[in-house]
Amino acid sequence: MAKRKIDQTTVQLNGKTLVIGSGPVGVYRTPGSIAFDILNYFIIGLAAFTTVMPIIYIICNSFATELELQTRPMFIIPEIWSLDAYRYIFASNKLIRAFGNSVFITVCGTAINLFCTVTMAYPLSKKYLRGRTPILNAIIFSMFFSGGMIPGFVVVSSWLKLRGTYWAILLPGAISAYNMMIVKNFFQGIPQELEESAALDGCNELKTLWSVVLPLSLPVLATFGLFYAVGHWNSYFSAMIYLTDDKMYPLQLILRNIIVTAEASASDMSLMDPNFVEPPKQSIKMAVIVVATVPIMCIYPFLQKYFVKGVMVGALKG
Repeated sequence: MAKRKIDQTTVQLNGKTLVIGSGPVGVYRTPGSIAFDILNYFIIGLAAFTTVMPIIYIICNSFATELELQTRPMFIIPEIWSLDAYRYIFASNKLIRAFGNSVFITVCGTAINLFCTVTMAYPLSKKYLRGRTPILNAIIFSMFFSGGMIPGFVVVSSWLKLRGTYWAILLPGAISAYNMMIVKNFFQGIPQELEESAALDGCNELKTLWSVVLPLSLPVLATFGLFYAVGHWNSYFSAMIYLTDDKMYPLQLILRNIIVTAEASASDMSLMDPNFVEPPKQSIKMAVIVVATVPIMCIYPFLQKYFVKGVMVGALKG
């Protein structure tokens, strides 16, 4: 490490002249400190390697031929690059419409989730709210016990009459009790002085929530917004049991049907037609993962800054 030379200062003490700050100074590290940093870098690098390698493996294998996937058990760079899997996937004219359906479900579902979470967590963060304890106990009870899939299907289909609409996907999971409890605890950690200052300025509860609380809550809202969005984007089971029109199917359900169709057609047509060319089943699975994952991976960098940003930086001064 480079050394720096500090300014010299002359001081008279008891008739003697003392020079303070003469000579180079620097920070010297012990061998143990250097070894500790090397170990940390090694562990972090190993964790990053184990995280990135499966993604690289799937992306590269999606461009490989079916023969190479069957003959080579493990490889990163394929010998022959092929777009057969992507051609098979995008040959369906339903894919673009399904992508739009998934975007609609993800955006609307995330907005509903955040709205319900915030509007329920903020009142429950106030200790003076009447009936707060019974409501919290009921929420905690719902985290451990649920009605199950069949009663939920009966309620949505027979009682609410929502089957065949997007509301059957968006409303049953409009709020997560676990996420709401975390957001509630976050709201409780915001200094009360901020809300009192807003009240002195003439703000009511809604104005205080919108102008004071939510701007300070961007990190937690971005975090749970991403969690909600990933859940909606990856979900296909709810659409499979509640949606009746294939024009409303999200991307995940269409991709699932492509995989099922490829496997079924390969087993059936190979017996009926000797000239039938079997679709690349393994590479299709890899390509489906890539197509379903890339949109979320493109959104994540824009939200990452909120994960590391200080929550209360600049909120209080003095």
